[in-house]
Amino acid sequence: MKKVVFITPPDAEFGFKLGGVPQVVVETAATEGALKEAMDSVDTGLVIVDERLLSGMTEERMRSLEHGWPGILLVLPSPLKPPPDVEDYAARLIRRAIGYHVRLKV
Repeated sequence: MKKVVFITPPDAEFGFKLGGVPQVVVETAATEGALKEAMDSVDTGLVIVDERLLSGMTEERMRSLEHGWPGILLVLPSPLKPPPDVEDYAARLIRRAIGYHVRLKV
């Protein structure tokens, strides 16, 4: 059976470990390396990464990391409310899927 790996910042260190789920705690600069390491493991089927760790990574870079990997990469929305001028991951995903911007009020 494939395993699930959570990649989170240090402020969420004990969140998923308490549930017995493998969790990698990294700083923003080490996110790409942690993603590559998790995706290189044959046992990993799902990688869930905290959205706050992806602030320096472009969408194109994320797609290139995912390309050729048979698993699923899921971005966990930030628990912090983003400033109004910052487009969140869910809005970007919807825009990419349907081809135009949809304004969501949560």
